[in-house]
Amino acid sequence: MKRLRLGLVLSFSVLVVMFSVTSLSTTSSAEIGIGISVRVAPPALPVYTQPICPGPGYLWTPGYWAWNEDGGYYWVPGTWVVAPVGMLWTPGYWGYERGFYGWHAGYWGPHIGFYGGVNYGFGYTGVGFAGGEWRGRAFFYNRAVLNVNVVNVRNVYSRTVIVNNTRVSFNGPGGVMARPSHEEERWSHEPHRMALDEQMHHEREAGHNREFFASANHGHPAIAATGRPGDFRGARVERASDRGNHGFDQSSRNDRGNDRHAEIRHSEDRHIDDRHMNDRPSSRPENHDHPKHGGRDR
Repeated sequence: MKRLRLGLVLSFSVLVVMFSVTSLSTTSSAEIGIGISVRVAPPALPVYTQPICPGPGYLWTPGYWAWNEDGGYYWVPGTWVVAPVGMLWTPGYWGYERGFYGWHAGYWGPHIGFYGGVNYGFGYTGVGFAGGEWRGRAFFYNRAVLNVNVVNVRNVYSRTVIVNNTRVSFNGPGGVMARPSHEEERWSHEPHRMALDEQMHHEREAGHNREFFASANHGHPAIAATGRPGDFRGARVERASDRGNHGFDQSSRNDRGNDRHAEIRHSEDRHIDDRHMNDRPSSRPENHDHPKHGGRDR
């Protein structure tokens, strides 16, 4: 009889532990999916010019509004970071649900996932990424949307991207009404790598500067973009613009004296682009119910 009671107690204890572990796992997954939740919508995305790419291997990570409990929304400037080889950056986004705006953190992965349909510009049109692609261990830049100098970066091509000057910064009613495609749903289950240490440092440094808070800059941060993470001074920073020049061809900003090298590279890439066209998924999800987004500068 004692053995029977002991067995029942042990079985019940095991069930309690299993339930606790399962509940903890579910909670952890939810916390990873959605970080901060607030009741106030983020401001519109500021308009700014992209700093020039520092060199090969750098990928652009667009600016975004982060949240601080004491000061509210603050701007994290867009910046260039050295990318993990073969990986692309899926930007984070704010999504509205059940009365709250929740932050879905960005991540690195082999494909661009769903980022709320938000048009961050510079190739992040709301769907996928049109700013470049990996070819083996080398990243090739689309000069039509990214600010690269062919003297420092030789792996370039030019492919036109349709521009839509949408500045909405969140997904949901009053914002972008977009839903993930089947491909984006599938890619969300791929192995991911969260933001790099320099990206996290970049965000923390922005949060320590009162000039970045919307309560102080009214949506026009003193520094909207920077050439390197955490570098908020010097010639590599770009301010927000009241008017902005949406939709310009980035290649027109580069040294026109170096265009001969670019033209040669573009000519070579036409054949490569044609070979790869059938390998790339459609840039527009089947079940998106919003107009196609595009953009070059924010």
